[in-house]
Amino acid sequence: MSIFSEKKLNIFIGAYGSGKSEISVNAARIMKEDNPDRKVLLADLDIVNPFYRSADAAVKMKDLDIRVICPSFANSNVDVPALSGEMYAIFDDDEYIGVYDIGGEDLGANVIGTLTSRLNGFSYNLYMVVNTLRPFTSSPEQIAEMTALLESSAKLKITGYINNTNLLDETSAEDIIEGDRMIREAGKITGSPLLATTLMPNIYDKMRSENILDKLSGEIIRLNQSIKYDY
Repeated sequence: MSIFSEKKLNIFIGAYGSGKSEISVNAARIMKEDNPDRKVLLADLDIVNPFYRSADAAVKMKDLDIRVICPSFANSNVDVPALSGEMYAIFDDDEYIGVYDIGGEDLGANVIGTLTSRLNGFSYNLYMVVNTLRPFTSSPEQIAEMTALLESSAKLKITGYINNTNLLDETSAEDIIEGDRMIREAGKITGSPLLATTLMPNIYDKMRSENILDKLSGEIIRLNQSIKYDY
């Protein structure tokens, strides 16, 4: 059973472009696979970044019997979408387990800061997703600085890191292994562990065939791409 099924709620935060939304979608899928008889929700609470949202995968989630909650006017040109009261279903209905996809950096993490009273004593993990090939998280020191910024805004300490180092189709095994090293170094500064590495199918299959998956820390999670990335 995946680490994503350890708690009732998984919360994902991170810097812009870290890949939170893709991981959130996959985490909801994995929770449903591990718990087919439970009700699963995916709450897209990203009111900061209008692109690459977990709401983009709503149709696929519906096919898996996963309830998707997103801000009003998500995927529209409205500047400031509003959060839905449905996001509280995870707290109010014991039958639900699920995922919160939080917006980028400190502005997005402020959403979690408003839920501290609800989260007190609640069953949750707060994961920071890190892509070491993105600005502001490209060294152990930068990762530690971003961790402090996000924890301050969220008013919570992260449970641990998820290594999502990638350059989409140009990702190499060396990139991911180096990302693993940098995040573990950051963890020595922050005291937070590296708990999982996420890989798209192409690089997962390549690293598996080369017998080098054991060079990575924590659980190895093979992602299914659910969000379309246009440049």
